[in-house]
Amino acid sequence: MKLTARFLNSRRAVRMPLPIFRAGFGWIFGGRLMMLEHRGRFSGFWREVILEVVERESKDALLIASGLGPNSQWYRNLREFPICRVNVGFIRRRDARAELLSPDESRSALARHASAHPATYRALKRAIVEATGDAEPDIPVVRLILAPARR
Repeated sequence: MKLTARFLNSRRAVRMPLPIFRAGFGWIFGGRLMMLEHRGRFSGFWREVILEVVERESKDALLIASGLGPNSQWYRNLREFPICRVNVGFIRRRDARAELLSPDESRSALARHASAHPATYRALKRAIVEATGDAEPDIPVVRLILAPARR
């Protein structure tokens, strides 16, 4: 398994930015990475995961993709409990609601992402193929609708 695929499958590696987000410095990632807080579907406990923002549809809506497919734990948790919290840029712990996009909507969003960031998308897709062993991986996309900021 190549280095990037090993990185995606390494819990320790993908969780490295968590302390940065927890300390309130998530803005250093320029809005490209975010920390999603979601509830475990069995335990109900809050969980955290670092994800890449695929697209910022508006100031209150962004898209994220489940690179490891529909069996990613965070994706399965959002399917069960769509209420979550988002940390991205200067936004900290903003309440949000997750909407799972259809396969066609997901493909369209990923095509826009590939067009906007071709080198990044090629590298990520190659890593996903290596990590999953699937030449045409199913990459579901989720829209996060941010609640209005509290005053």
